[in-house]
Amino acid sequence: MYPDHTPQRAVDVHYPTPIPPPVVHPAQVVPVQPGTVPTAASIVLPDGRVVTGYAIDPARPEPVTAKPPVSRAAVNVALAGVGFLAVCGGLLLLTSFIAALTAFISQLIILAAVIFGGWIAVQVFSTSSHRSGTTVNIRKATFKRNHIHS
Repeated sequence: MYPDHTPQRAVDVHYPTPIPPPVVHPAQVVPVQPGTVPTAASIVLPDGRVVTGYAIDPARPEPVTAKPPVSRAAVNVALAGVGFLAVCGGLLLLTSFIAALTAFISQLIILAAVIFGGWIAVQVFSTSSHRSGTTVNIRKATFKRNHIHS
């Protein structure tokens, strides 16, 4: 610690005092009617002490009930998985059906537009000779829908 510090007193050392073993006198056995009280067993230890106690029947395990080969929880989980897969498959089929129906309807609309558009184009661009219209004769000129025939 410090160079100029000197301890004031000596260190006291304490040693434990051994406790002598107690003097035990053997218990007297009192005769008892058999069957009313369990039999008591006495054991003499190497140091002379006597330990007396009742005999305890060993614990018997409960009879094992027959368990099914597969637990119910595992069966429930498997059934839930099968149901989930069935639902997913049905949803997949439903979405595929909706996509196919949408494509079919759009193709019908395009086909109708092509046919109707073609019919209109034929009507507009055709060069038929007899057109309907009002014929007006003015000064020996024939006007037929903005066309002058002289």
